[in-house]
This record gives sequence, C-alpha cells and structure tokens, in this order.
Amino acid sequence: MPEVVGVRFRQAGKIYYFAPTGFEDLKVGDYVVVDTARGEDVGRVAVAPKRVADGEVVGQLKGILRRAEPWDLLQMQHFRDREERALEKCHQKIAEYGLPMKVIKAEYNFDGTRLVFYFTAEKRVDFRKLVKELAKTFRSRIELKQVGVRDEAKLIGDLGRCGRPLCCASHLCEFNPVSIKMAKQQNLPLSPMEISGLCGRLLCCLAYENDYYAEVKKMLPKVGDVVVTSHGSGKVTGINVLKETLSVELDSEATIEITAEELKTDKEPTGRRRRRRRRRR
Repeated sequence: MPEVVGVRFRQAGKIYYFAPTGFEDLKVGDYVVVDTARGEDVGRVAVAPKRVADGEVVGQLKGILRRAEPWDLLQMQHFRDREERALEKCHQKIAEYGLPMKVIKAEYNFDGTRLVFYFTAEKRVDFRKLVKELAKTFRSRIELKQVGVRDEAKLIGDLGRCGRPLCCASHLCEFNPVSIKMAKQQNLPLSPMEISGLCGRLLCCLAYENDYYAEVKKMLPKVGDVVVTSHGSGKVTGINVLKETLSVELDSEATIEITAEELKTDKEPTGRRRRRRRRRR
C-alpha cells in the first residue's frame, strides 16, 4: 500500500497528493516545497502521511522536495503583497489593448518566477500580445487563466446571505453538483433571488441537508395522505422535516401537529378511505 501526503496551495483550494518519501514525519500545517506541473511552489500539508489502497493512486506521484525554510515563507509573503499592484497593472494593460475581459486576481508562486492572472470573459479572447507585454513588465512567466462565475466568487471571496464568509472561499475544496430539486425537497421558495448565491448559481449550502430531508421524508406520510390519529382521521397538510412532525387537518376541520409515532395503524386502504371522505363531503 503506497503512502501519500495531501498538500494544499491556498485556502479552500484543492488538495494534491505527493509521495512523502523521506518526510514521513510531516504534520498537518507544515509548509513544504514541491514540484508541480507549473514548477516549484510552497504548499501546506492538509493531510498527514497515510497509507492508501493501491487502486487510489493513479500514475507516479511526485515527491516532496524539502521542508519550506523561513526564507521561503518570507519570500512567498513578499510576492503575495505585490499581487494587488500586479492586478492593477494588468487592468491598465487590458484597457490599453481594449480586450473584452475582466481580470479578477493575480497570483504569484512562492519565488515570483511565475505569475497567474485569473479572468472572466463571455467568449474567447486573443491575449497573446497582452501576455508578451506583461512578461516584459513583471519579468516572470505569465499565465492567463479563464474561470467561470463560481470560481470567480471563490477567488474573490465575500460574505454570503447568511452573513458568513462564502463557503467556496472558506472551506469547500471543490464544487459539488447542486440542483433545483434540492430546493424543492426542502420546500424552499423557488425564486432565483432566494436560492442563488453571489455568483448567480444555486447556493452550495442547498446540498448540505438534502440527504437528511430525503431520508426523513421517506419515513413520513406525504402531503395529501389520509392518516389516523388519536384525535381521529385527517389529511396531511404540511410536513416539518426539522421537527419531524406533521400538520393534519382532521375531519372536524381542526388542525393539529403530531409526530410520526403518534399515528395509529389504519388497516383500511388509503384509496377506499379517500373515496369515503369524498362521499361525505
């Protein structure tokens, strides 16, 4: 069974795995220098060295080059402090060339040899001249990377409608699929203003409690079902999943709230019972 160590390069970023050969004593929070597809960079250990099944490792893992020294961290902070200025300069160059794109973030690697600009655009942009100009200005290897609206929110960060930092910018490593069915499952208003995040897409938090709602609803009668309670028979008019209770309108037209345990076993088929209720009306 191979041993791996998980390394993250920015907060809430994706975790990449490396071979910890020679550094098996690494702990979560340690800084290391690793060789990535874009060159050397400093990352922070997010998953301590551990054994995994053979099938979980695809291809040959790269190893840890060395532990990050204090100088590496100082150098990394120095270039991070220059990212805002690099972003402003890039804005100026884009305006000069009149390119239909919006640059949202600049990101140096730890030693300043590579500078990545993240941008959004409605269509493909020919930025070859811009790259050459930026390379002359910053004397670094320049990369422009186009991202979508969800990635834009993750990179910029902000406060969500709950008043807390955006999930994608604070702890979500990857975006999980979110569907309108989840909002319906939780009886939420289907207005886009109510269930959309700052990115304009469905709220990521819709997925957090979806499994719980689905599990509880399987155990409870559906809205419209006829049930028998200690107060008499009635029709389910509402379900409170969090409290795991039912609102039941009795034949007497009174409405009560009960738990599923308070329901009585009714041997009369539901269809026959409904027909009987319709005849009474």
